[in-house]
Amino acid sequence: MARGYEPRLNRVSSRWALIGVPAISVMLGSMTVLLPSIALYPLLPPFGLLMLLAWRMLVRDLWPVWAALPLGLFDDIFSGQPIGSAMLLWTLVFLVLDLFDRWMMWRDYRQDWLLAAVLTSFVLLVGLGIANSAGGDTSADIVLPQILVSALCFPLIVRLCAWLDRVRWNL
Repeated sequence: MARGYEPRLNRVSSRWALIGVPAISVMLGSMTVLLPSIALYPLLPPFGLLMLLAWRMLVRDLWPVWAALPLGLFDDIFSGQPIGSAMLLWTLVFLVLDLFDRWMMWRDYRQDWLLAAVLTSFVLLVGLGIANSAGGDTSADIVLPQILVSALCFPLIVRLCAWLDRVRWNL
């Protein structure tokens, strides 16, 4: 074997990298709300949710359904939503994705994009309803630009997750 050559077949990747890279990327996506920004309307998409959806759609058996609970709790802590809202909504998203996986064995990219846009809009609108029931008073048309930006950002998030997937297999 030549010096400096490492085989890429039959290589064992680190278990921590296989699980840790997706979880850390979702948590970093949830922490993007800490970036300083000034806006009159909420335009910043929920990057934690988009990363979660992208990882779930790229690698279907990466996480069990209960994995959305701790990741949703982490998102609730940083997003300012009432505790438990992302935990509930992200778990519902995982359950819906499991139903779609059983119903449609194969999905193409456009179907994943549409499904992610629908699920993201569901999470944003129901999250707004939860926040309004906890004392807020915001109309639903305020989050429509955020829904549009989230749907348009999803292909970029999928590309980022695909790149991170290649990185995690090489660690």
